[in-house]
Amino acid sequence: MSVGTNTTVDVRIMTRAELALHGVALEPPVRRPDGAGPSDDGHVLVDGANAALPTNPDSPYSVRDGKVWLGEETGHFKDTGLTLTAVRRPKFYDLTTADGVGYEQIARLHGADVLATTVVQTCIRYAESDRCRFCTIEESLRSGATVAAKTPAQLAEVAEAAVRLDGVKQMVMTTGTTTGPDRGARTLVRSVRAVLAAVPGLPIQVQCEPPGDLAWIRALHDAGATAIGIHVESLDDEVRRRWMPGKSTVPLADYEAAWDEAVRVFGPNRVSTYLLVGLGEDPDELIAGASRLIDRGVYPFVVPFRPMGGTLAARDGVRAPDAELLRYVTEGVAARLRAAGMSGADQKAGCAACGACSVLRTAGG
Repeated sequence: MSVGTNTTVDVRIMTRAELALHGVALEPPVRRPDGAGPSDDGHVLVDGANAALPTNPDSPYSVRDGKVWLGEETGHFKDTGLTLTAVRRPKFYDLTTADGVGYEQIARLHGADVLATTVVQTCIRYAESDRCRFCTIEESLRSGATVAAKTPAQLAEVAEAAVRLDGVKQMVMTTGTTTGPDRGARTLVRSVRAVLAAVPGLPIQVQCEPPGDLAWIRALHDAGATAIGIHVESLDDEVRRRWMPGKSTVPLADYEAAWDEAVRVFGPNRVSTYLLVGLGEDPDELIAGASRLIDRGVYPFVVPFRPMGGTLAARDGVRAPDAELLRYVTEGVAARLRAAGMSGADQKAGCAACGACSVLRTAGG
């Protein structure tokens, strides 16, 4: 099926998709310029919901009086009907640990109320021959924006301050893949325990590759994690080999086993995985794969690929997908999520609960 065939375009969703890809002519005070994810974004609220948008001075979209305007070639501006406000710089960014590390180097604000950290900022798959082409996990380390390993005590200290000073409501902990068979889960277990000792009841999502021993999934849950992300990015093996040469050596069967165990331990819709739109996967096959994940109780967090500075993809001139493709896939997946009664907000913590990097929330997913 060709993209857009026999569909009625929802203008609001299409506009939100274009914003996700083209960004907005705005320099918000809270930005995430690089790291372990697929996008370089500024954090704002669009219609009151978290949104991570590229900051792009050449974008046709601009903000005036709290509204998003589309500039036309004639010089006229059209009110899109969307509101936009920048997320304020959090107070905890002004603090420093006793050993001289800035809190912002340990964890960052995502959206208006999510604290996010990469616990281990190095990855065994970061050599160019193995690296995921959309990732810059070690670039932020090289630039001095973060530190290589965050201790459980540091994470607990920052989380307590972020909740107390800035009203943070949830936390995300991801990690670069480590050499051990736990693939980083061991450090996440210690970190979750420390944070919850300092901030009891804070919802936390953990993110890692499928551990070699699936018992680590139970250990993460027992440590107090609310949700887990086990991110595959694509369900197409050819796409995986091309975009994630190191990570693709972990068979899809291992992901399926980990997802099933995670759903058994955490419960349905407390497990999620990233699916990136724009890696060359057939859109209908991507939607079908997302449907199979939903049947498993796994939330497919559909996010547009956007070439981030410092990535292999950006170096090679790979472009982001067009907005129509993103709209088509997003609406298709959102319809299946609604039919299954799955909402990202119900995950309580994590990327799907935040929703900023995706258009799924706008589409009702």
